[in-house]
Formats: sequence, C-alpha cells, structure tokens
Amino acid sequence: MFKRVKKLPLMMTTLAMTVVLAACGSGTSTSGSGDTDPAGSSNGGGEATQLSGSVLAVGSTALQPLVDQAAQDFMMVEGNENITVQVQGGGSGTGLTQVADKQADIGNSDVFAEEKLEADQASQLVDHQVAVVGMATVVNKEVGVTDLTKQQLSDIFNGKVTNWSEVGGADQDIVIINRPASSGTRATFEKYALGGAAPDLEGSIQEESSGNVKKLVTETPGAIGYLALSYLDDTLTAVKYEGIEATVENIESGEYPVWAYQHMYTNGEPNEVTKAFLDYMVSDEVQNTYVVELGYIPVSGMQVERDVEGNITKK
Repeated sequence: MFKRVKKLPLMMTTLAMTVVLAACGSGTSTSGSGDTDPAGSSNGGGEATQLSGSVLAVGSTALQPLVDQAAQDFMMVEGNENITVQVQGGGSGTGLTQVADKQADIGNSDVFAEEKLEADQASQLVDHQVAVVGMATVVNKEVGVTDLTKQQLSDIFNGKVTNWSEVGGADQDIVIINRPASSGTRATFEKYALGGAAPDLEGSIQEESSGNVKKLVTETPGAIGYLALSYLDDTLTAVKYEGIEATVENIESGEYPVWAYQHMYTNGEPNEVTKAFLDYMVSDEVQNTYVVELGYIPVSGMQVERDVEGNITKK
C-alpha cells in the first residue's frame, strides 16, 4: 500500500497538463537512488532514499483523465516528492509516435501500437495495459434519438443520412463532430461501431480532444460524436448501439462491442522512475478507486479478451 504525504481530492474536470512541467530529457533518475521503490524504502544504512526524476506521458485524451489523477496522487506518495509527472494529450497516434521517437517516456494509446506504427517501430515498444475504456455515440439532447443500429451509424458518418428525421429524430440537419485521423478513439469507434473507416465529410468538425468534442456536441444543435464513458454525463445523450447500452456490465461481458484497452507504451523496458509510475497505475490504489470512479474498467474485470486483429475470446 502506498503511503501519501497528503491526499488530493478527486478532480474529474482535470484535462490540462499535470502539475510541474518537466524538461525534455524526462524519465531519467537524477539522484542516483536507482534501487529504491516508489514508497521510499530504506537502504542498507537505515536511511530513507528516494527516486528523483521526471516522466512525460503523451497521447490518448480518452485515457488522460485517469493518468492525470493518478499522476497527482503518485507525486504525493511518500518517497516520490522529487518526481514530476507531466501528462499531455494530442491523441493516440501522437503518443505512439513520440514514444517511438524517444521524445516521451510513455505513449498513451487507445489502440495497439501495431495499428498506428510501422512494424519495426511497434516491435520496439512494450505494452502496459492499465484499463479498458468503453466508447459511446453521443448526440445533442434535442436530437430526439436514443438508439442507432450499426448501419444507421455508418450511413450518418459516411454522409448517406444527413437529417435526424431519417432515423426517427427531429427534422434537423446532422452535424458530425469528429476526431482527427491520429485519434485512437476515432480508430476504435470506426472499427467496432461503424465496421470500417469513414471519410472526413465536408461540413463536419474535427476536434483534437475528447473534452472539446463533448463541449461541441452539448452546444451544437443536431450534433453527433463519440466519447469514452469517462466523459458521459447528463449534458448530452449517450445512444444505444443495436439496442445495447454502453455500460460497464455490457462491456465486461462482451455484449457491447465498442471498447478498447488503455495502453501505456514505453520504448523498451522503462527506467526505474517510469516503472514506479506504471506500477502505481496498476496498483489497487488506482485500480479500485480512480479506474472505477472515472468510468473506466479494470482489465481484471473483463470476461473477454481482444487481440490486435479484433478477435474476441472468452477468458
């Protein structure tokens, strides 16, 4: 169990960078305390030693709320006072590219590295799965639609259906709020909700972050987008998929198909400072609290497994 210097309250609205900015050469141990643990162990002489350094985690905005909150608490753990963790968004593709190029210590991603990088780059990365995230289609509350089929969604995102009245909703033009091609959330949604990639339609809006997608769907008449469950609230409508609601129980059982592992990739095995943070991410301290409270699902709770090809097997 990790002993904190002090406990920070849960901050579900945090999507900005986490605390102190780290220098570009992040992730290295600077104190020479290479064999200490993140809770501050005792060395042979009985004196407490500490890890010191910085960690830069970049990528998925779907995973960002969890990493942000965990990072804040991690830096409050006794023995970690000399570690800084910086968390940035930018999308899964950005995270994977930066960790592959050694510009970041951790690349946060909603997709397997093999889905975004060349095989030789992906082979250099080590996958650390820290959670599962479900993704739901979301619409503006005035649209009047609560359930869509796979075919209807595909027709909307491919421009074949352009008014909500065509799928049982209000007589209102459809406004698509999309994510850029680098987004792992988009890749997951297109693969498992639409059944394939969709074009960037004229008149659609692209946003770099899930937070901005939520804001625009909430404020824009006729808007449709897609978000991780961690972003859902009563300011918008989460649409059922083929009659199935996007719930933790339906995702764990495999009944609801639009979900992804939350990966934190490192380039090779992580150094001791980065490893300490990754160990904290999969500790009971995080898995039994923030993972659940922020709308994610512990990997241990899944009754099914999915491989990089999308094949599902029962555990």
